[in-house]
Amino acid sequence: MKLENWQNALDRLRGEGMLRNLKTVFGAQRDHICLEGHEVLLLCSNNYLGLADHPALIEAHCRATMEYGTGTGASRLVSGSMKLHGDLEDRLRQFKGTDRALVFNAGYAANIGILQGLMGPDDIIFSDSLNHASIIDGCRLSHARVVVYPHKDTDTLEQLMAKEAPLRKGQWMIVTDGVFSMDGDVAPLPQLVALKKRYDSLLMVDDAHGTGVLGDGGKGSGEYWDCMADIDLHMGTLGKALGGFGAFVAGPDVLIQTLINRARSFIFSTSLPPGVIAAGIAALDIVDGEEGRRRRLQLQQLRKLMTHRLAESLPVDTDGVSPILPIITGDPEPTMRASAWLQDQGVFVQGIRPPTVPEGSCRLRVTLMATHQPDDLLRAADLIRRVLAP
Repeated sequence: MKLENWQNALDRLRGEGMLRNLKTVFGAQRDHICLEGHEVLLLCSNNYLGLADHPALIEAHCRATMEYGTGTGASRLVSGSMKLHGDLEDRLRQFKGTDRALVFNAGYAANIGILQGLMGPDDIIFSDSLNHASIIDGCRLSHARVVVYPHKDTDTLEQLMAKEAPLRKGQWMIVTDGVFSMDGDVAPLPQLVALKKRYDSLLMVDDAHGTGVLGDGGKGSGEYWDCMADIDLHMGTLGKALGGFGAFVAGPDVLIQTLINRARSFIFSTSLPPGVIAAGIAALDIVDGEEGRRRRLQLQQLRKLMTHRLAESLPVDTDGVSPILPIITGDPEPTMRASAWLQDQGVFVQGIRPPTVPEGSCRLRVTLMATHQPDDLLRAADLIRRVLAP
């Protein structure tokens, strides 16, 4: 076997400042971690509420593991559907206010399973141009026709839907991130709801970065916009604000039952282990209660503190509501140079490059946790301003 072609491709990536490498983290996902032997401030984790090492989640995980074991042994449709899976799905159903919910093994598995399982060659998916890669791949696997509309541009989306209407054959679906993972902005759900009603379409919202964070009860971008009941499919993850692992979709019973029978990423995967499921239930109890509200308030206060300090010399959105703070840097080489310098100063911020973001829009992607300390964030903001100063 000749490996030169792959090596040449890697060499080209290295020369362009695009080569990716793994960095080893020691310890839990806390505000400070040990990264490759050095303590650093963690500013690139999606553990938004700081629940990944919460004692209640750890206790639930250990208790379920002691009672049910470490694995399920099979897919849900064979022998791997345990009572805990049903308990979590019932809890998610209540949390999102839908008929039913279904747990998947990861957000990627959920999105490709939902789109592949529900849509087909006669159907059309209308997809935001900045949707997550898992949505893009799910659209491809569905074999539906995909119409991409400019980011959050609902006027153009309406024109595209009107153009398609005379030749309509099958189902239509609008799919969007609730909170866009690289920009941190929130989808215009009220306008999308109006379009989905006008054109008899399904609306699917990938709320991986909104669930647990947005809305008074942490129910996500739908609650933020007060349109929960108008969203047909609520996709979310247990691995970001909820501090664990796995993902889910909540929606009408008929669609969930269809996915159980057609979503290949669900049908052909061994189910999530009991400890992971139990930790998800414990996380929902926190998110849905007073502690969750306190942590969301703290997160918003920290966001204001950080963005206002950054905005003293950098173009940063001080009016946003998500814990994702993109700082545009342009090209790969200066982006990664800034990321490396910050790591040397004790601040871990990842540089984001294509294909994750479009060419010319490389960035430092800062993410906040409710457990961050204000003084640490102010110091980090000053260092970021220093390294990116014109």
